[in-house]
Formats: sequence, structure tokens, C-alpha cells
Amino acid sequence: MTTYDLIDEAVIDAPADAVWDALVAEFRGARKWWVPANTFTAVSGVPDEVGGLVGVTVHTKGADKGGLKLRFTSRTVAVEPGRRLDVEYVDGVFRGPSTFRLEPLADGRTRISMHFTGSPHGWLKLLAKVADLGAEHSKGTLAAFESLDRQLSAVPR
Repeated sequence: MTTYDLIDEAVIDAPADAVWDALVAEFRGARKWWVPANTFTAVSGVPDEVGGLVGVTVHTKGADKGGLKLRFTSRTVAVEPGRRLDVEYVDGVFRGPSTFRLEPLADGRTRISMHFTGSPHGWLKLLAKVADLGAEHSKGTLAAFESLDRQLSAVPR
């Protein structure tokens, strides 16, 4: 079985509290910086509280552009506000844990990382045999982090 163990990170030109707020807002459905690759919808509870469920859709050709849609659900399993958010993919085409970490840097910027340890499930297992889903995941995550940096670095402090 294919299992991905990926860590993607970037430095964001904004303080950790602003990065945290943007991360949580995105998981609540803001559609500000992870689009066009991913969109999120709160299913039940809130994403920054244990037990919160979030629907994730990966848009392979971009949001609202047609193409294959990969859907799965995450459940929040641990939260350290402003520092760490742990989720478990519990339903849909991916299963497994993922951790978002924020590390405040001495210069007022923030290192954000996503550690994704998941396995394709259902029909996606077949696609994983012919497509490098890990590379696509990292590409989409790093593009989202770059978008987040552009968005937050444009905000006056």
C-alpha cells in the first residue's frame, strides 16, 4: 500500500497569531489562500477544537474548473492554539494523520509546516499507482503557503 510521509514548510512574513488566524479561517471555508487547489468546509464543530470535522476538496484542475475532485474529511484531534493543529483524515480518499505547526521566528516571521502522513483509500489507491500524488500534494501545499505569505505580508503591521 502507498503511504505518504511528507513535510512541507515555508516562512511567512507575518507573526504567528496572524498565520494561525488565517489557517483556521481557511479551514472554516474562507477560500482566501489555498484556492485554487483546495477548498474547505466546516462539517461539524469548528476546526480549531478537538472533534471538529472539516470537508476537504482537492480540485485537480483548480476550483470551479472541472476536472477530478478528491474529497475527504478531517477530524481535529489536538490543538495548541497559535502553535499546532493535529488532524486525522477519517473518511474519503485519504486516511491518516496530518500536523500543522507554526514556529515564531526571532524576526517576527513564522515558519509554517504541514506533516502529512496519509494513504490513498478506495479508488484513489489505483490512481496512486500511476500518478505521483505525493509530489502533487507538496506542490499544492507549497503554492498555498506562498499565497498565504503574499496575503499576509501585504497587511501592514
